[in-house]
Amino acid sequence: MPNARSSRLARVPALTLVAMLGLGLAGCGGMPTNTSLYSVKQPVVERTNMVLDVNTNGGGLPISEQQRLNGWFETMNLRYGDRIAIENPGQNPAVTNAIRDLASRYGLLLSDTAPVTAGYLQPGQARVVITRTTASVPGCPDWSAKSDMNYTNGTSPNFGCAVNSNLAAMVADPQDLLEGKKGSGETVIATSNKAISTYRDMEPTGKGGLQDAGAAGGGGGGNGGGGN
Repeated sequence: MPNARSSRLARVPALTLVAMLGLGLAGCGGMPTNTSLYSVKQPVVERTNMVLDVNTNGGGLPISEQQRLNGWFETMNLRYGDRIAIENPGQNPAVTNAIRDLASRYGLLLSDTAPVTAGYLQPGQARVVITRTTASVPGCPDWSAKSDMNYTNGTSPNFGCAVNSNLAAMVADPQDLLEGKKGSGETVIATSNKAISTYRDMEPTGKGGLQDAGAAGGGGGGNGGGGN
């Protein structure tokens, strides 16, 4: 019996030590695990398709449908970066031209192909699709690592959130985060090509020489003095 009691008493310090170690390890919760210099919080690009079905006729779009489509463009706040496509089962070029003219008022061109959308078109209808791309950084800000200990020499989970979130918010066309702009020989009003061409083609202001602005003023002052 004394041996059994002494063995139980000897276990108490060991259990206490295990409990203290457990509490110490629990305090290390949230320790960074990313040991690289790359941020795990990266911008995510999402696309949303918005559709409007319009009624057509042989001449393209009736005036009432053109007004309705233009009002939809204004309501959707059509802007740079949006892509417009047409699903035109009748292949009527007048319909395409009418929609292209409305889109050009907002400085946008029509895409070559329309994305797949839900629903079916009725005879005599065409579908206008606006594809809008947005960019965001999910999970930012991230202050989950609350421990001061960093035994793995890892970067904070919040590392890169500020830079990537600002980039996602400021980029004019989020599609550029996936692929760069493809060059073309056409001048598009929505890009800077027109301004650059105007700047390069404009003649220098000093090409015609300098004007002698002080000669006439000096002569007038002398004549006035002689008259007095």
